[in-house]
Formats: sequence, structure tokens, C-alpha cells
Amino acid sequence: MADGEQEPGNPGPETLTEEQAERMLAGMNEVIRAGEEMRRLRTEMIQVFAGLGWTQDRIARLTDMSQPAVSKQVGKYKSDAPSPPIALALGQNDPPWLEGRLWGLAEEVSEALDRTAHCTPAVDALARGRRRFTPRTVDELRRGLEEDLRLHRGRLPAAHQAAYDEISRALDVPPKGAAAPGAGSPSVRRALAHRIQRDRLHGGA
Repeated sequence: MADGEQEPGNPGPETLTEEQAERMLAGMNEVIRAGEEMRRLRTEMIQVFAGLGWTQDRIARLTDMSQPAVSKQVGKYKSDAPSPPIALALGQNDPPWLEGRLWGLAEEVSEALDRTAHCTPAVDALARGRRRFTPRTVDELRRGLEEDLRLHRGRLPAAHQAAYDEISRALDVPPKGAAAPGAGSPSVRRALAHRIQRDRLHGGA
């Protein structure tokens, strides 16, 4: 072997290994993926707002986009068949809606406990796009939330436990028969349910 060459698989002290590169890029990839997913979700929400009859100026103000950019997004899907309106009632039992409610409730509990709650790491990971909604992550969120509700029953409003009991029952015992999924993509339904659940816990309509 010529002087100065490194043996394959035996990097020198100044060589960057594949494992080092993988660890270094992991966080960047999470941020990039989360950004792409948020942009896609925002595009879908623009269609929801347009379907509710909101003006493009109003949507542009709320999304912090220019009116031409909103117009382009709305026009992109104008030729598609109109989507059915999304029901906004809290008590819907499809999994994405229930997951969104669970997420919103967990955020409320985390904030009420000054972000020291057992569910806080899962809440943060979902909010920042480091984790996606899967049966495993939903189960982890539930377990942490159950522990918080058990340990801090005196500090948390009774409405938090009542909301969890309702969501948990619906997740454990789906309605009989194959219920048609609600309108909207899973991401949109989670985002709406998340917001509506939080507002309901604060007494909002």
C-alpha cells in the first residue's frame, strides 16, 4: 500500500466516517422534512379556507403569504372536483381526528404542568416534525398523558380527564361497521381537531 493511503474501513483521525455524517445530517433532514410537510399542510389548509368561502385577501393575511401566491394555490386546484365540506364537530371518531384531539389535549397538559409533563417529549417531537403519527407514537403519547393525568389530578381541570376518557374509548373501541373517513387529508384533520380540542378546553366554540 502506498504511503499516505488509508486502509478501507479504517479511517484515520482526520477522516469523517459515514456514521459521523449520518448523525450530523439526521437533525438537518428532520428539519427539512418537517418544513416540506408544513408547506404541504399549509397548501391543503388554503384549500379548506377557500372552500369555506374566505376571500383570498383574508387567507393571504392569515397565512402571511402574498395575495398572488394564494391565488396561485387556489387556482391550482380549481379545476378539481369540489371536495365535500369538512365537518368541524369535535366528536368525530376517525383515527386522524382522534389523534389530533389527543395531540391538542397533550399540549394543554404539558403547558399546564410547565412543560415538565411525561407527555412533553412526545408533544415536542410531533410538533417539530421529528416524529410522525404512527400506532407506536400515538401509544407513547397516550401512556405519557395517562401518567400525567394520574399524578396531577388535583392540578388539572376535570375537563382534561373527561376529554381523555372520550378520546381513549373511541380509539380503543372503533364504531361498528366501516365508517367512511371524514373529508380532508389525515394531516388536515389532525390539525383541525388539534386546534378545536384546545379551543374547547378553553371554553371556545
